[in-house]
Amino acid sequence: MNIPFDDEAIQAAFLQPACDGSFDPAFAAYLNELGRTRPSIVLAFAPKAAGTYLRSAAIEACGGQLVRTTHALGGRDASFYLPTFLNYYAHGVPARTLVTHVHMQALHANICMIEALDLKPAIMLRPIPDMLASYWDVLDADHRDHENWNNAAVPGNFDRMTREEQGDVLIQMVAPWYVSYFATWFSYGQAAPGRVLMLDYDGFRADPAATLERLMAHSGLPRTREHCQAALDAVWKERSTFRYNKGVSGRGQGRFTAAQLDRLRRMVGHYPDLAVMAERLV
Repeated sequence: MNIPFDDEAIQAAFLQPACDGSFDPAFAAYLNELGRTRPSIVLAFAPKAAGTYLRSAAIEACGGQLVRTTHALGGRDASFYLPTFLNYYAHGVPARTLVTHVHMQALHANICMIEALDLKPAIMLRPIPDMLASYWDVLDADHRDHENWNNAAVPGNFDRMTREEQGDVLIQMVAPWYVSYFATWFSYGQAAPGRVLMLDYDGFRADPAATLERLMAHSGLPRTREHCQAALDAVWKERSTFRYNKGVSGRGQGRFTAAQLDRLRRMVGHYPDLAVMAERLV
C-alpha cells in the first residue's frame, strides 16, 4: 500500500493544534475519519510493565510493525507525533498494522489526539514499587545511559549512593510520574468507557493468552486464544531480546523502606479517584 498524500493530509502535517492540544472541530473530524480507516494497537504502558513483551506478541499475532509514534524517545514523557499517524492513515506507510508502545500519561493534549484519531489505548496495572524495582535493576546495570532515564534525570553519582539513598531518588523523583500516570488514565477510563483497556499484570502472568486476546479484540483485530498462544510462544523463545525482566509480583516491597513506601502511599492519596486501587498500586 502506497497512497500519495492528498492536499488535506499535507496541510494537516503542518497544522498545529491549540495551545491546550485541542483541534479545530473540522480538522478533528478529518482526523477521526482517517483514524477509522485502519486498525492499530496502542500500548500506553508505564515503563517496566511488560509492555515490550506484550507488544512483541501483538506484532506476532497480527503481522504488525512496531512504529515510533513520538517525536523522540529521549523525552520519555511521550506525546504523539501527528505526521507519523498521517503517514500511516493517509499514505499507507507502513503497510502492516501499526503497533506502538509509548510511556504516556492521559493528559489533556494526549487525550485530544487519542480521540481525534479514534485510538484505543491499553494500559497495564502493576504495583508501582515492583515497576520501580525493575527500573532500579536497569539503573544498576547502567545509570549513565540516557536511554535508561525514565521521565527524570538520574544523578551522575547514583552508583556511589547508598541503597537507601538510591531508593529515595526513585521514590521522590521517579515515582510521582507513575502516580500521575495512573491518576490520569483511571480518570480518563472512567470518563470514556470502552476507550481504554485496563489490563492487570498478575492476570497477564497467570494467563498471557487471555490478556493478549483481550488486547487484540479491543484494538479491532480479534484473534483466537490459540492464535494468541502461538504468538506468545514464538516471542517467548526470543525473550532475552525484549528486555523482559524478572516479572515477579511483590518484589518492590523488599527493595524500599517502610518510610519510602509510606511516602508513596501519601502521593497516591492525593488523588481521590485512585482510592479504589490504592492498595494494588502500593
